[in-house]
Amino acid sequence: MSRGDRRAWADGRIERMAMSGERVSPPVRRCVAEMEEYVPIDTPESLARRLGLRPDQIVKLDGNENPYGPSPLVALALAQFDSYHRYPDPWQAETRGLLSGYIGVPADRLMLGMGSDELIDTLIRVYVEPGDEVIDLPPTFGMYSFSAQLADARVVRVERDERFGIDVAAVEAAVTDRTRIIFLASPNNPSGNVATEDQVRRLLATGRLVVVDEAYAEFSTSTLVPLVAEYPNLVVLRTFSKWAGLAGLRVGYGIFHDGVIRQMWKVKQPYNLNVAAQVAVRESLRDLDRLMANVRRIVEERERLRAGLESIGFLKVYPSEANFLLCDLLDGSAVDLVRDLASRGIIVRYFRKPRLLNSIRFSVGLPEHTDLLLEALRDWRTGRR
Repeated sequence: MSRGDRRAWADGRIERMAMSGERVSPPVRRCVAEMEEYVPIDTPESLARRLGLRPDQIVKLDGNENPYGPSPLVALALAQFDSYHRYPDPWQAETRGLLSGYIGVPADRLMLGMGSDELIDTLIRVYVEPGDEVIDLPPTFGMYSFSAQLADARVVRVERDERFGIDVAAVEAAVTDRTRIIFLASPNNPSGNVATEDQVRRLLATGRLVVVDEAYAEFSTSTLVPLVAEYPNLVVLRTFSKWAGLAGLRVGYGIFHDGVIRQMWKVKQPYNLNVAAQVAVRESLRDLDRLMANVRRIVEERERLRAGLESIGFLKVYPSEANFLLCDLLDGSAVDLVRDLASRGIIVRYFRKPRLLNSIRFSVGLPEHTDLLLEALRDWRTGRR
C-alpha cells in the first residue's frame, strides 16, 4: 500500500468512526507516529521524589551540566533588569556584537538560538525536504536524527568505529544526490573524542552542508571555527550551556557563512532568544576570567576522575576532550550498576542504544562528587552494596 493509499484508508476509517459516534483522536503525521521518543534527563527534584531522597542528596552526573553554575554577575543582572515586559531584540544586535569579540568572527556571521537544538532544527527546516537524506554518525547526540525524522527526512546512519572514530570513507560512500546535511559532533557526545581537521575537510569536499557541533569546545584543545570563512558549506555550533553554566536559560549559537545565515534569518522565530538569556550572555562574557577558571577546574577534575575510574579495574575509560567520560563495563551489567548508583542518589547517564548497552557516561562534577562516585563504584565492585 502506497503512502497515499495508507492516508486515504486512515482518513476513511476516521470518517466511519466519526459517523458511528465513536470519539477519535486526530491523525498525526506518519513520520511523527513512527518516531522514537527522545529521552531527556530528569530534574534533581523529580529524581529525589522518585528515590525518596532530598534534592540536596542527589549527585547529578547525567546531564554534562556545569557544577559551578553561571557567573554571579548573571544573577545580579537578572535581579536588576527592568524590561521583562518588553520583547527581546529579534536581531540580537548587542548580543551578537559581544559574542563576535569572544569567538573572533564578524557579528553578521553569528546567530543565537534557544539552545543549539533550535539551530539544528532551523538548519533542517531550511535545507531538507521530505524524503531527503541526513547523515548521522552514531552513537552521537540524538537531536540530529530527532529533528531530521520530524522533517520526514531519511536518516542515514554511518556507525563510528570501535573507538568512536569517524569512518570518513564510509560517509563518503553514503552520500547520494538526496544527501543534504552531514552532522558531526566534535567533541562527540557521548564518547568525548574529536574529529581532525583533515577528516572534516574530506567531508566538506562532498559539497554537502557539514554541521560541526562544538558544544564542548571550551573543554577541548581544538576548534574548526576558522574554517567557516574558507568553506561556504560549513556550520559550527556552540553553546553557553556547558562552559558558562547557562543550561537552564538555553543559549546556543552558530557560526555561518554568508549564504547560509541569509537563509537562516528568513526562518528564525523573531523573538527566539528571550531577554533573560541575552542578559546572561552579556554578563558571562564580562566575567570570562572566572568562567574559564571553572573550565580549567573541570578539565583537571576530569583527569582525576579518569585516573580513579581506571584504577577500579572493571571499567574501560575512553579518552575525552569534554566534561564527561564514557566507560564500558568489562565485568557486570551497566543496568545493575546504574540502579545501584541511583539508590545512593548518584545519577549517571545510560543509553539504551546499540553499541552502548553496557556503557555508562559520567559527567564531571565537583571534587566531592568524584569522591562519592568512586567510593560507590569500589563498593559495587567488592559486593558491599
